[in-house]
Amino acid sequence: MDWLITPFSTNEFMRQALLAGILVSIAGAVAGTFVILRGLAFIGDALAHGVLPGIALAFLLGFPGVLGAAIGAAFMIGGITVITRRSRLSSDTAIGLLFIGMLSLGVVIVSRSSSFSGDLTRILFGELLGISTPAIIVQLAATVVIVAVAVICARPFLLLSFDPEQAQVAGFSARLYHNIMLLMIAATVIVSFQTVGTLLVFGLLIAPAGAGALLARQIKVMMTWATAFGVLSMYFGLLISYHFNLAAGASIILVAVAIFFIVFILRNIRNRSVVRPGVGARD
Repeated sequence: MDWLITPFSTNEFMRQALLAGILVSIAGAVAGTFVILRGLAFIGDALAHGVLPGIALAFLLGFPGVLGAAIGAAFMIGGITVITRRSRLSSDTAIGLLFIGMLSLGVVIVSRSSSFSGDLTRILFGELLGISTPAIIVQLAATVVIVAVAVICARPFLLLSFDPEQAQVAGFSARLYHNIMLLMIAATVIVSFQTVGTLLVFGLLIAPAGAGALLARQIKVMMTWATAFGVLSMYFGLLISYHFNLAAGASIILVAVAIFFIVFILRNIRNRSVVRPGVGARD
């Protein structure tokens, strides 16, 4: 049992990484639940990659990466809104255009700097094992805000996820709460990129919440499962990276995806075992 505990009991970097990872898991579970229910996986992916030019410019100019990520996310959301409202193009088309445009711009910016390889690795894969106490405090504050928004907007978010027209009938502005939901998802991406990177934060939005959706029919239960799966992914992903000298962020996402498929397989086996006794029965 020492291999489960010793890496965290003897290594301050591992303890800091686990704490930051737990906070990311909570934020990802809350935002990811609505990403799954609302069908926003594409925009979640676009936000996770579309902030790259903002972060790259911030690093090059000496500003905090979080500021650049916030500007990039604001440009993405604002651009999607403008294109959708002022043209006949669908939101998916607007997201796709800005996604590929912002990602390409980020690559161009990175390619213009000969000393950017270290920063690029940090942007894409985070610095989980080098996370600082101030960064953990920022992640904690952001997680509290994200959870608070989800609690305060629980009813309109629920209606919006299943029937936007019903949200309007109930007196909630579908457009307003849709934008609030997008801002909540963007906040998760903006803050969490420091921990797990832009390339991997999308996995924490989708995999744990997706596994939770297979097991739960209520949003609170789904969030609870998603949080549990996210924390398990963090813990065992860090252990695997420690014992086998692998990349921490990628190990965490692989564990999260593996958990999803384990839940998926077990769920299907259970469903078959429930259905099978009635198959072929005679009157």
